[in-house]
Amino acid sequence: MSRLATVSEEPMSEEEDKSTSSSKKVHSWRNWLKAHFTLVFNKNSDHLKILLSVLGCPLFPVSVHPQPPINEASSSAQYIMQHFIAATGCRKLEGKVKNIFATGKVSMAMVDELGGLTGSAAAAAAGVAQKGCFVTWQMVPNKWLIELAVGGHKVVAGSDGNVAWRHTPWLGAHAAKGGVRPLRRSLQGLDPMAISAVFSPAQYMGEKCISGVDCFVLKLTADQADLADRSDNTAEMIKHVTFGYFSQRSGLLVFLEDSYLTRIQSPGVYPTYWETTMATGIEDYRMVEGVMIAHGGQSSVTITRFGDNLKAGVAITRMAETWTIDDVAFNVAGLSLDCFIPPKEMHTDYLRENLDWGSPLN
Repeated sequence: MSRLATVSEEPMSEEEDKSTSSSKKVHSWRNWLKAHFTLVFNKNSDHLKILLSVLGCPLFPVSVHPQPPINEASSSAQYIMQHFIAATGCRKLEGKVKNIFATGKVSMAMVDELGGLTGSAAAAAAGVAQKGCFVTWQMVPNKWLIELAVGGHKVVAGSDGNVAWRHTPWLGAHAAKGGVRPLRRSLQGLDPMAISAVFSPAQYMGEKCISGVDCFVLKLTADQADLADRSDNTAEMIKHVTFGYFSQRSGLLVFLEDSYLTRIQSPGVYPTYWETTMATGIEDYRMVEGVMIAHGGQSSVTITRFGDNLKAGVAITRMAETWTIDDVAFNVAGLSLDCFIPPKEMHTDYLRENLDWGSPLN
């Protein structure tokens, strides 16, 4: 299968936008940014587009690798995962589940924008909640598909096990660079098998109380090789880390937080730094076919832009989402590998653009 076109998902300052370059890569990157992430700081922007781009279908920072059987609590992380596996009952699914299907609802809203906007413009930045629904299909281990419809816009994203891609009405189809990674929504208590696999090699960071719940904290960090694959000559991914908070009492994952920092610099201008932090409270665990699955939660995102070239100082944008799961089913009949093949027009777009760079779908 031909490799898909990749599109950077990193923002750009107005100063950078004024610089010129003959490079086709930089030109394509700027065109995308003008149509997308610069909307965050435009008081006339379509908030729904940025909400869907950031909250709709972000990827997890690290890949899911096959998990060897855990026979002993040889480390703190493995002990915590043993507790999680026992609490969710997901061990009984090993070798038996071929696919997972889920449907749910979302409500998204811009919370506020600080920096760059003042007075009535800042007050107007907070938008009303946009409601919608989604459906996901997942075939173990690295094939997944999500369709999300909110406010009259539909976003589709997926992975065929080799590349992750996304299609939006305003950008068309584009692919993520770097290794194949899982959909973050699946790690929000929806797929306990993937959670146990991805957090088993995590670093134990100690204990912390989250919303009145005493938790064990595990940390995952994207390695430098993957960060390099997700960077290009203008946008450098500096770090991407995730913290998982597991209840000491129940053993369940109750809070998920990840943060990534990107350095943006075009020739002749000072660098701009973008830090995006997403925090998700996970709750309403219910039994589905003998396995505990989270059926609700809230996510909040803070995007911070800073750098010497920003005359207005630090700019901050906040947004939030409430989500619920309506239905979950395992081993849905009729789901085949063909369901995860990227759209044909993506291959056509790749041949036309011939791009070989990009950043992750975050």
